[in-house]
Amino acid sequence: MQASSLTAVCITAFTVVFVVLAVLALMIRLVTLVLPVRAPRTDAAVVAAIAAAVATQQPGARVVEIVEAP
Repeated sequence: MQASSLTAVCITAFTVVFVVLAVLALMIRLVTLVLPVRAPRTDAAVVAAIAAAVATQQPGARVVEIVEAP
């Protein structure tokens, strides 16, 4: 195999990989546009567990809002 043909094969392989990754990135972008992420719903069991824990620590307290810490 000659050096010039090896260089051509390497350049071709790099170009093909770059094009495949670009196509995959576009497909991911389209999927995220079509199917947006939904806001997570709070499970009733989680709400009950939090309310029970708050009632244990602070008797008579009431849970008004549950916010997930970042």
